[in-house]
Amino acid sequence: MAGNDWINSYLEAILDVGPNLDDVKSSLLLRERGRFSPTRYFVEEVITGFDETDLHRSWVKAQATRSPQERNTRLENMCWRIWNLARQKKQIEVELAQRKAKRRLELERGRREATADMSEDLSEGEKGDIVSDVSAHGESNKGRLPRINSVDAMEIWASQQKGKKLYIVLISLHGLIRGENMELGRDSDTGGQVKYVVELARALGSMPGVYRVDLLTRQVASPDVDWSYGEPTEMLSPRNLEDFMDEMGESSGSYIVRIPFGPRDKYIPKELLWPHIPEFVDGALNHIIQMAGVLGEQIGGGKPVWPVAIHGHYADAGDSAALLSGALNVPMLFTGHSLGRDKLDQLLKQGRLSIDEINTTYKIMRRIEAEELSLDASEIVITSTRQEIDEQWRLYDGFDPVLERKLRARIRRNVSCYGRFMPRMVIIPPGMEFHHIVPQEGDMDGETEGNEEYPSSPDPPIWSEIMRFFSNPRKPMILALARPDPKKNITTLVKAFGECRPLQELANLTLIMGNRDGIDEMSSTSSSVLLSVLKLIDKYDLYGQVAYPKHHKQYEVPDIYRLAAKTKGVFINPAFIEPFGLTLIEAAAHGLPIVATKNGGPVDIHQVLDNGLLVDPHDQQSIADALLKLVSDRQLWTRCRQNEGNAADRKSKLENAVLSLSRGVLKDGQKAGSGDKAEDCYSIGKFPALRRRKHIFVIAVDCDSTEDLLDTIRKVFEAMEKERAEGSVGFILSTFMTISEIHSFLISGGLNPRDFDAFICNSGSDLFYSTVNPEDGPFVIDFYYHSHIEPRWGGEGLRKTLVRWAGSINEKAENEEQIVTAAEQLSANYCYAFQVKNAGLVPPVKELRKWLRIQALRCNVIYCQSGTRINVIPVLASRSQALRYLYVRWGIELSKMVVFVGDSGDSDYEGLLGGLHKSVVLKGICSSASNQLHANRNYPLSDVMPVDSPNIVQTSKDFTSSDIRDSLENLLKS
Repeated sequence: MAGNDWINSYLEAILDVGPNLDDVKSSLLLRERGRFSPTRYFVEEVITGFDETDLHRSWVKAQATRSPQERNTRLENMCWRIWNLARQKKQIEVELAQRKAKRRLELERGRREATADMSEDLSEGEKGDIVSDVSAHGESNKGRLPRINSVDAMEIWASQQKGKKLYIVLISLHGLIRGENMELGRDSDTGGQVKYVVELARALGSMPGVYRVDLLTRQVASPDVDWSYGEPTEMLSPRNLEDFMDEMGESSGSYIVRIPFGPRDKYIPKELLWPHIPEFVDGALNHIIQMAGVLGEQIGGGKPVWPVAIHGHYADAGDSAALLSGALNVPMLFTGHSLGRDKLDQLLKQGRLSIDEINTTYKIMRRIEAEELSLDASEIVITSTRQEIDEQWRLYDGFDPVLERKLRARIRRNVSCYGRFMPRMVIIPPGMEFHHIVPQEGDMDGETEGNEEYPSSPDPPIWSEIMRFFSNPRKPMILALARPDPKKNITTLVKAFGECRPLQELANLTLIMGNRDGIDEMSSTSSSVLLSVLKLIDKYDLYGQVAYPKHHKQYEVPDIYRLAAKTKGVFINPAFIEPFGLTLIEAAAHGLPIVATKNGGPVDIHQVLDNGLLVDPHDQQSIADALLKLVSDRQLWTRCRQNEGNAADRKSKLENAVLSLSRGVLKDGQKAGSGDKAEDCYSIGKFPALRRRKHIFVIAVDCDSTEDLLDTIRKVFEAMEKERAEGSVGFILSTFMTISEIHSFLISGGLNPRDFDAFICNSGSDLFYSTVNPEDGPFVIDFYYHSHIEPRWGGEGLRKTLVRWAGSINEKAENEEQIVTAAEQLSANYCYAFQVKNAGLVPPVKELRKWLRIQALRCNVIYCQSGTRINVIPVLASRSQALRYLYVRWGIELSKMVVFVGDSGDSDYEGLLGGLHKSVVLKGICSSASNQLHANRNYPLSDVMPVDSPNIVQTSKDFTSSDIRDSLENLLKS
């Protein structure tokens, strides 16, 4: 094979040797594996990270071929495949290196430009402190609750909180969530996060000063899951109920509240929830407003009691929490649990999927954008480890540890940050509760001695369920507890065990991979992993050495740890990346040394406990070596166990989380829950027209010309002519235009401003109402709306940065024309407008958002009017958020709104289609330029468009007013 003689020679040499190398002079690596596959060894060494299964199959066929000609043909084909895989690996390595280099340059440029704006010399102060009393968002921690370091201090703090009545909202959307008998491991969405949020809600509800905690999740009324997941509300009883009976009120305590959104009769994976997030936000908003009123009657003296904070868990809940935080004007907290950018890097390194295939499978780009928005909106981001901050969050455009320290230093010196903002990162290890752990002594050869406090008891049933798999159950047990998910890396663990004969001779392997009835009933991903494990067990003939029970109860997990400890075994977590590693803490609490991935939280755990070994999860031999070392070296095993002696003294995750909430959120002047807000939201205002309408029609059509918009408005008016005359319906015009542009447009088109009840202007940054009295002018602005969208607004610092960006675009133009110019006459206090002459020469909207986030400027960038205009508005302002504000302020139910849109529109188009409101898509109203705006998105528009939603109807292309009326009648009937 020309040009590949080295491969030919290598393969021929292997063929001459045969499939196994048992020579005593072979390397330690080969001897320890006990069995050597030449092709696998070559592929792993040359093209590490690729799936060599098909290649190995070809190799087996080549070995079995008797015909020399056919054999050579197979080998030649195999050589080409090896060469192609090696080329792919090199290409991926180059692309990753290029991305990292580009990222580094972008960060350095962003820091330089941000520092140039912040002109004061802080060469000493900008070094910052790891811990300071000032957060990066400019608020001093002085006056907040101090850190609690002792039981006495905790008791003092608890007594001080008893008079307060706080309402806290937690959000965790995916998976199956209930208070008891959690089905952990049932699928990839029902894992450790489910237990974490339930126990956090339960513990928060038991804290002094906390009156009610709502954990909002998805209601699932599907025949495929238990009926309990369809119950609207479930109360979480405190662990020590008798201690709280005297303090409980009518609606106090912790609750799981299930909001219906998405398909009503289907349980769907989290990757398919994105189109339905707006529907959840609207439903959650409805619940919170109702609950605020109920609590107001009980404990608020008749004034609504608003949440003190909204805490989102994972990207989907973070996206939801950001929108709810903006609508209600309350602080937001965020816990990522696992992060999209890190997962994307891990998947790309494996080389099995392209970035497009990864996004198709995991909707990864939508997830990353949700995490970026969570950074924009959060006051506090709770992380598990320092590694999560330094190596995972720093991958995001919206967080830079270096710039964060600079901002904190400026705030400490009372110097302006020019509109820049970084959320405060707080490390709170999840930890665990130790009340259920029974001290375990003895081993398989000796009985555990009972005592007065912990009497001896019969062996738990799960022990016999596991040990029935083993031919020699007294060998040390290697325990892995993880759901069958590719990222948990279970197959590599089985390979490592199967290819190391000394390890097989010394230990058994137990795989607790969730619960299952039949493999065919599992999800495709889970069944694929489980089948791979079973095939590997068969391939390496591991029968009698590997246990993989089908069922276990949640309360039996501690017994499983105890069994492994009793056999002097080892716990292993080989995941490609582990955000924290709660199972490692649980294993340590039961006296088990650990082998864990070196990627993520286990690094921090190992630094504290020093109770095991860290390994590269991609290195199969490293895993085998570490396990063999621990089970064969009794002194090392004993030393690791002794180092765990203080594990049970570490603070509970739940107590730490509550303290963080208190430190980060409770202030003298809270953003929400004030009497002024309550009075404003529910008093009879000056604009009652909106409130007395039976339905509200929102015309949010982004037409190519004002003539098209005028024609559309007239058709909608004509379709509802009878209802308009009766006054039962009202109209809102929602557009990118300024109020002065709207006024000129209406007058020139022969329309009266009083034809509309309200105007959402400047892409959602301003809200006006039409006045009844002509002497007051045609419009009056809602200044209270500005208080909702003002947080994070960069003001003058943002404007200067945008002008500099426009200048850089103009400098790149080949001729001297101004491609992008600041439009002062089109700008407002909360909207900076720019006009674009050639949209094709301007970077896509995602690039401008990225550039601003790198400089810690939080805003919402919208490309309008087919890309010929750019509106930059506050980060939580939008046309869809303005509708939610109208619900909060005036009580206009979102389900009574109907939004008219075109086939396409401005870059904020997606926000207008989802939610509880109805939508009418007017076919034919769009442009190729508008479609081009959406071609350059971070994620495909199809990833977030609700398909087959009963709340969306479409007209024919050449629609008439009669077509609109027919569509409305069908929509409103449903």
